[in-house]
Amino acid sequence: MPIKKAVLPVAGLGTRFLPATKAQPKEMLPIVDKPTIQYVVEEAIKSGVDDFLFVTGKDKRALEDYFDHSGELERHLSEKGKTELLELVQTIASMCQVHYVRQKKPLGLGHAVYCARQHVGNEYFAVLLGDDLVISEVPCLRQMMDVHEATGKPVIAIRRVPHQNVSSYGIIAGKPVGDRTWEITDLVEKPKPEDAPSDLAVIGRYILPPDIFPILENLPPGVGGEIQLTDALRELLKKTPIIGYEFEGIRYDVGDPKGFLVATVEIALSRDDLKGDFGKYLGRLVRERGLLPE
Repeated sequence: MPIKKAVLPVAGLGTRFLPATKAQPKEMLPIVDKPTIQYVVEEAIKSGVDDFLFVTGKDKRALEDYFDHSGELERHLSEKGKTELLELVQTIASMCQVHYVRQKKPLGLGHAVYCARQHVGNEYFAVLLGDDLVISEVPCLRQMMDVHEATGKPVIAIRRVPHQNVSSYGIIAGKPVGDRTWEITDLVEKPKPEDAPSDLAVIGRYILPPDIFPILENLPPGVGGEIQLTDALRELLKKTPIIGYEFEGIRYDVGDPKGFLVATVEIALSRDDLKGDFGKYLGRLVRERGLLPE
């Protein structure tokens, strides 16, 4: 059965972007001229998903308003004859079917996914994290859906990371079983580099079965005192194989200020309307500040 539902956990406090996120969701911080969350939603839409559940928290109203109609703004644009802008904001409001549920306590990613159980029901579903932005010719989620449809198994996006950085990720152990695919044998949440089973890190895209919900319901807190999705996946492994897929594309960690800036610059330089003047500006700035290597 095709994947039609996506869960987007967006209840985080965005502490790495304070003070900007004191009054707005981090998912609404713009990369060039679009909020980061819109890039993720568009990836899922292009992959064939048409039903979205946002797992939100307190002070996320701006995110909810963004994917809704704005009568006053649309009326203003219509009266001023700004047709292109009117079509743009109307498209955002109608681009997908959106639902919301509150994660009332910050109990971790696993708990956020568990909050989606009633909406998802008894079918496979996708989970997409807003901190991971993937730019690729074939959407990352679509690549994973192709693997899922070929195997009938849960699929997790993975990517090699520098060994010294493994403590920032969930890390898999596994064996290769095909082109860019691994059969996962174990997962460890944020291991020390000396304890990591590999340098293959879990990236924020998952295709999961409904069997994950009873596991999450009975799972004790893990790292950081939170309900860890990685721990639930370890339990799921006892019941069904899980496939790790090394997706094709450029991945940006936009939950980190440095990664956010890198994504902003590179996406701006990929746009025909910006790359000319902006590229020249960056080149001049680098020369004037002596940032070129000797």
